[in-house]
Amino acid sequence: MSGSAYLARQQEVAAVQKHADLSDFTVITPTADIAVARHGGRAKCLQRLVRLEMPVPETVALSFDAVHRIASGQMPDTAAILSAFGPSPLVSIRPSSEDPDWGGPGAILNIGMNDERHAQLIERLGQAAADTIYLRFIQAFAIDVARLDPDMFEEEVANHEAIRAALLAFEEETDEAFPQDPGVQLGETLRSMARAWEGTTARLLRQAKGAPADAGLGLVVQEMAMGLGPAESGSGVIQFADSTTGLGQITGRYLSQSQGRAALSNGDEALYLTLDERGPSLEERCPELFKELVKWGGVCRQRLREEMEIEFTIEAGALKVLDAVRIGRSSRAAVRIAVALAEDWIIPREEAIARIDPRALTELLHCQVDPRGKRDVIAVGIAASPGAATGRVVFSSAAAQASAARGEACVLVRRETTPEDIRGMHAAAAVLTERGGMTSHAAVIARGLGLPCVVGVSDMTLNRRDKSFRTADGRVFREGDVITVDGAVGEALAGEVLMLEPALDDAFRSLLSWAEEACDIGIRANADTPADAQMARNFGADGIGLCRTEHMFFEEDRLTVMREMIFANSAVDREAALDQLLPMQRMDFIRLFEIMQGLPVCIRLFDPPLHEFLPHSRDGMRELAEALDLPLSDVTRRVEALSEFNPMLGMRGVRLGITVPEIYDMQARAIFEATVEASKRGDPVVPEIMIPLVSAKREVELVKARVDAVAAAVRIEKGCDFDYRLGVMVETPRAALRAGEITHHAAFLSFGTNDLTQMTYGLSRDDAGRFMGSYVQQEVYPEDPFHTLDVEGVGELLLIGAERGRAARKDVVLSVCGEHGGNAESIAFCREAGFDYVSCSPFRVPVARLAAAQLKLGVSTGSNI
Repeated sequence: MSGSAYLARQQEVAAVQKHADLSDFTVITPTADIAVARHGGRAKCLQRLVRLEMPVPETVALSFDAVHRIASGQMPDTAAILSAFGPSPLVSIRPSSEDPDWGGPGAILNIGMNDERHAQLIERLGQAAADTIYLRFIQAFAIDVARLDPDMFEEEVANHEAIRAALLAFEEETDEAFPQDPGVQLGETLRSMARAWEGTTARLLRQAKGAPADAGLGLVVQEMAMGLGPAESGSGVIQFADSTTGLGQITGRYLSQSQGRAALSNGDEALYLTLDERGPSLEERCPELFKELVKWGGVCRQRLREEMEIEFTIEAGALKVLDAVRIGRSSRAAVRIAVALAEDWIIPREEAIARIDPRALTELLHCQVDPRGKRDVIAVGIAASPGAATGRVVFSSAAAQASAARGEACVLVRRETTPEDIRGMHAAAAVLTERGGMTSHAAVIARGLGLPCVVGVSDMTLNRRDKSFRTADGRVFREGDVITVDGAVGEALAGEVLMLEPALDDAFRSLLSWAEEACDIGIRANADTPADAQMARNFGADGIGLCRTEHMFFEEDRLTVMREMIFANSAVDREAALDQLLPMQRMDFIRLFEIMQGLPVCIRLFDPPLHEFLPHSRDGMRELAEALDLPLSDVTRRVEALSEFNPMLGMRGVRLGITVPEIYDMQARAIFEATVEASKRGDPVVPEIMIPLVSAKREVELVKARVDAVAAAVRIEKGCDFDYRLGVMVETPRAALRAGEITHHAAFLSFGTNDLTQMTYGLSRDDAGRFMGSYVQQEVYPEDPFHTLDVEGVGELLLIGAERGRAARKDVVLSVCGEHGGNAESIAFCREAGFDYVSCSPFRVPVARLAAAQLKLGVSTGSNI
């Protein structure tokens, strides 16, 4: 800022300055009227520390309204504020926003320093300490308050000459002498911080963190505790739980002859806190002061009901507590801390449940990139499936399987995945795709498998011929190069990085068990394989809400048989091929039933179009011709005959089941034979059979007749009775609208919100990622409808379907089995609408369970500090 501008500002302040009454500020005492909503979190926390009789220096709080008036030029009575600190005040100012995560302007220390106070401190603290305090204040005031060029105030060695040079530089730049009046210093600092908060940049930054546009800022003015002087003096921070793991551990630093948080930025000179073989410690140098800090840490935990980081100063051997804030923490630390507080009876279990953001649980279920390590980001996309994994780059499913066979972790890199890539995804440690969105094939399958996945990396260029990809910065990665995929943030990293293992420990299990007790809506899992089912069981799922049987057909031995069935020329030949699949399907279902131990298992009959099981490349078709001993021309014609312009709206689901009924007959038989066998081995099994893509009552009638016939045949053949339930997957708008008549033949309606959203919007979920970000940014849609349930449009179809279905059949079971089922917003909608359960991928079951428990308890996440 130029000198003339600074002078003009001084004159402006003088012209509009108005002395406010004492209501502009409040001295923080145990009984003072301090509220988070008026004064901010820091002010309220300081009052709590005062009530606990901690050695907190005298502090004054300015309200949000007072700060707002200061920003507009209406200044408070600075002399009255300073009078709270005695005849020679020396104070600091810190921000106090309603939520500490919203940030605020940096603290300004040593306000009140001038030539006279400098002389006094020389006698009290010595020349070196007094010079340091004065020089640092001049520098801070010039740079952060007067907004002068920092390059002019870089001197680090504090002495008389450095102070004179800084004062002269200030005067030359502002055409004004450095203010000697503490009241002027205080007023200018308050005004600078207030205006900084209300500036456009600061507002946008805090809005990005979730703050409302009109969020207020409070300020706290606190008596300085001198961390410099002849006796033991300094400053530091201490906390009593590790921010990454949540385990009890004293961490922090202390720096002699320092103020503020200097200990954190001077790591080489700072002392450790506890006895440490690596160097001197505060515990060793000042054992009694260390004990006092530990005592106050325990008091904070017990009385403030939180793990706190304490900022302290030692002034001539006496401890001063300047502030205390909730320690920063990873998700795993948050869970461990909340559970530990509940187990120690400091907070109730309900509050422990409320303190954890459900989405944060995903970090505990997977490996995570250690935040303490280095990150070399090479590509950025959509965080489609959480977790992190390192592996060698491969560009095909065959290469992924070969890598897995060698015992080498790999990352499957594709332009986009298709059902043919499922085997490769099973073999890979992570997936990275150039295209796709949150509900693309890669994203959905990866979430189900628990694979880290990043999709929609539009600045990555694949060259499949050279087996390489080029990143936006020009680097080229070839097959065999090592990369890391961080699905939690949507980034790919070069090389191998430090990892944190999953945190499925006692604290995690305790939190889930408490959430299960509070939950009032069923949480099932979408599970297609025994491994998925076991994972769902481990996470406490109430059953399987969606088993997609077609995924079972992509295994190598089954895919060949499936292709034989597709190429069969008659029903007899199709049945012969399907007879080979029958025992495989039966064993699949037996294993699912045994793993779930009597819990419900909902099996969706075959859904995808047949072309997904056929190769599309020339080489693939040639290999298939050799395998089936057919002319290449026959294979080519069959592939072309099964091709559809829009296969997702073509012959799939129930349409295929009616046109090629032998497939559903085989699956029904496999389910019923598995039911008989599993019931002999364990708990009675009542399978749920779901018909996909229904849009008409007659479709259900036709399929039901054949399924009933197969059930009757199996009962006779096995000499054993069993029960089953037949239902419908509501994926088309027409099925929702005609739910009343459809429900006459269906015991349950399970809303597949992925396809229902796609058909309601007329929008491809695989292609939407290309423009959805722009749509959300321009407020065409409030959120990506494939990521968050559209309660106004798709939600209305759910309500219509539920209402008409229950009007026709009071005992019909209602559920959501699309990916939305794991979202807290969707669960809230389903609870309100009276749905019986939601179903989501196994790794989202804990997330959904915690979200449902919080909804039942009527609490929101977050601590009270």
